[in-house]
Amino acid sequence: MSAHLRTTDLMPIGQVANRSGLATSAIRYYESLGLIHSERNSAGQRRFARSTLRRLAVIRAASKLGVPLADIIADMAATLPIDRAPTAAQWRQLSGKWRADLDARIEELTTLRNNLDGCIGCGCLSLKKCTIYNAGDQISQYGAGARMIRHPMGIAD
Repeated sequence: MSAHLRTTDLMPIGQVANRSGLATSAIRYYESLGLIHSERNSAGQRRFARSTLRRLAVIRAASKLGVPLADIIADMAATLPIDRAPTAAQWRQLSGKWRADLDARIEELTTLRNNLDGCIGCGCLSLKKCTIYNAGDQISQYGAGARMIRHPMGIAD
């Protein structure tokens, strides 16, 4: 953290928790991951810069969008400064990447929803015909029997 911060510019973890709406355990966890940083006072208590609130807001926004924590860590490390609040341009860069991922998930879920009626309409749930689980019988190339199920977050065995 920047050495130019005065003690009055720093907040104890309880105040950060109150202002961010996060539990102190979550704040300590995010610190352990390197997403936020603190200084210790002479009594060994954590003190956070006010810019930490903005970083925590970014983390919460990404979490609500369904961005995996590993991606949040990597994206924030590559895009946002650790010692000050992100600028509007930095936020646009970061949120633009997350927007593209969100748009892809929305498209996949919309396709799943739109194909759901076809599945219910036939009533058979045939893996040979079903547009949800095995569109175009794509899994037949792996042999007879159930092999894979396609779901909104990818393909699983």
